[in-house]
Order: sequence, then structure tokens, then C-alpha cells
Amino acid sequence: MKALVSVDMEGISGVVHGTETNPAGYDYARARAAMTAEANSVVAGVLDAEPDAEVWVADAHGTFRNLLPEQLDRRVRLVRGKPRPLGMLGGLDADTDAVLFVGYHARAGRGPAVLAHTMTDGLLDVRIDGRSLGEIGLNAGMAGHLGVPVVLLGGDDAACAELRALVPEARTVAVKQALALGAAVTLHPDEAGERLRRAAAEAVARRAEVPPLAHRGPLAVEVDLASPTTADLATLVPGVSRREGEGRTVAFTSADYAEAYRLLLLLAQLTTIKPA
Repeated sequence: MKALVSVDMEGISGVVHGTETNPAGYDYARARAAMTAEANSVVAGVLDAEPDAEVWVADAHGTFRNLLPEQLDRRVRLVRGKPRPLGMLGGLDADTDAVLFVGYHARAGRGPAVLAHTMTDGLLDVRIDGRSLGEIGLNAGMAGHLGVPVVLLGGDDAACAELRALVPEARTVAVKQALALGAAVTLHPDEAGERLRRAAAEAVARRAEVPPLAHRGPLAVEVDLASPTTADLATLVPGVSRREGEGRTVAFTSADYAEAYRLLLLLAQLTTIKPA
């Protein structure tokens, strides 16, 4: 049995502010230690249920270089650094049996939700066949394209609700209750870790009951961008066009979900390019 644990930072217990998630922030060191601890709790839960499991951990926040390798459970394989295939889902393949999200957050525009966004601050909304999806939905869809279910999510209550709306059978653990974009009522880290460990074991044990989130192609994709400059760059990509009368919305059609996902990863990178 192979499990992939994808670990973001904004949804970790105790984390509520952007300075905690930024390597330049004064309390980033504490946040990355907490991120590593929650990852270890979920890994322990997976191995409680499946002692012989092959567990991969994908560092899925920002630079993808946040988890502390020397503090991570030595039984895992760590996927670290970027750019890489499948972004936040580095290590995912058709042989994976279950995906578990740790430290995930709600999509851009959702609230109250701690540090809600979608991929980058430059993506305001992503719609696939008319449905708005954030990182939770987009990543669950990519896993589903390969026939792999997302069985667990740890994050704030808004993130948990977002996954349950897409995959009601999945387990969720709310490690904090959002009060605002930068405020929450949070569990003690040890309590969060214990709940995540129990839930991970239960989720892996009943993975056969959780359906993959599958999308049938062709897919119509629309993306609202924060900057018209990003829209200008996006239209240089074959197949991407600006919506008529819209300065910051681009659209494309993809043959299948994997194609749409790869192009969205590229658009996210284009948002980081500033005008010359």
C-alpha cells in the first residue's frame, strides 16, 4: 500500500498570519517545526493502520522547502523542491492508494477562512466547468484523475467543509476554527497531532469507501487573475484566450484533467512575473 501525504502550512494548528508562513517572517521557524510535527502525526496514523505501507511526504507550501528533513519520520520518502511534476502532489502516481492533505486551507474568496487563497495571490478564482475550486478541489481532482481518493484533510473548519462538499466520505480534522483571514481559535499542537493520527489511521483503513474525485473531459476552464499583465502573458500560451470584454479573465479547454492541471500550474507561475 502506498500513501502520499501532501503538507501545506496555512492550515497547521496555531498558524494564523502570513509572517508565520514566509521564510522571511520572524516566527517561520516555529511554523515549519509545527508543520513537520503534524506531518509526522499523519504518517504515524497511516503506519498504525498499515505497518508495511510505503509513505511519501510532499512538501507542498511555497518554496516546497519547509519541512525539516532531519525531524521527519525516517520511514518516509520526502519530495522536496520545485519546479516538479504535479506540484503539491509530487510523488503521486497510479500506484498510490490514498492521498492525505495536511495543513490545507480554503480557496480564494472563501471566508471566514485562515489565509485563504488559491495557489498564489495572483489567482483570484479558478472555475472548472463553472465550479470554483481551490487547492483542495484542484489537487483532489488530479488525484482522482489517476483513480486515487483523498481520504483525509487537516486544516481549519472552512477547509474541512470545502473537502466534505466535494468528497463527503473523506475524514476531516479541524485543528482550528477560523475567525477571520488572520485569526482563529486553535487546538494545542499536541491535541491536533493526536486527532490527526487517529483520523489518519481510520481514513486509511476505510480508503476503499472513499471515491476518487473524477472529472470527465473535455473541460472548460476559466481563471480570474489579479493582474492584467498576467493575462497578457497567459494569452501567449497556445489555447489560452482572454474572455471577451474581460481584462483579467482567461479561458481554455483541456482534453482531460491532467492537461488542465498542468496548465494551471503554469498560470500560477506566470503570476510571479512582474512587468518589465
